[in-house]
Amino acid sequence: MLQDPFRFRVVVPAAGRSRRMQTSAAAVPKQYLQLLGRTVLEWSLVPFLSRADCAGVVVVVAKEDAYWSASPLARNALVHTAHGGQERSDSVLAGIHSLRNECVDDDWVLVHDAARPCLDPLDLQRLFDTLREDAVGGLLAAPVVDTLKRADDTQRVSATVARENLWRALTPQMFRYGVLVRALSDAAQRGVAITDESQAVEMLGLQPRLVAGSSDNLKITLPEDIARAERQLSTMYPR
Repeated sequence: MLQDPFRFRVVVPAAGRSRRMQTSAAAVPKQYLQLLGRTVLEWSLVPFLSRADCAGVVVVVAKEDAYWSASPLARNALVHTAHGGQERSDSVLAGIHSLRNECVDDDWVLVHDAARPCLDPLDLQRLFDTLREDAVGGLLAAPVVDTLKRADDTQRVSATVARENLWRALTPQMFRYGVLVRALSDAAQRGVAITDESQAVEMLGLQPRLVAGSSDNLKITLPEDIARAERQLSTMYPR
């Protein structure tokens, strides 16, 4: 019997409030800041929505979001919305639960940060190629190349940390729907503040696969990241 063609869905937590964007633009959540004529959020979804195997995207917004309705994404037939919570993990879980009538346990779901507009389509393809038959799933990540220092309470170096086998977690992170529901629900019930989906899956005793991705897949966090993202996007999508 022929297997069903590969399909995936994406959950994008976009309910953040830009606490670290210390500029006048911080009044606008960072996912709605402008980059080369599009919002950060629009760029973040380009690599997914341009693929025929994308079955849908759930953008998880704050209940009081005043910007979403004006976004072209709100009128895209592939894009649906859910309302997020206080923490990123709450928003991801809300997005996952919104798919319960569309997904079975073995379906692939990717979670991607709304503020990562520079995902290379080639990295996304590598993630799919590496994980589509994987029993656990995994994530894009970049090996740590800098020397790492641990600071004390006075911001003086207390130790140099060995960087061997250390990776920076990126997104998207790709897991089966059933695994994500179980992992995120279990973390929430235990009151564990997880920072990414891989951490929740690890708490189930599983070992997600690390897939090498570009360090240019930056997350917009500080004001200087805007200019860096514009330079990267200009290279990725030359006009």
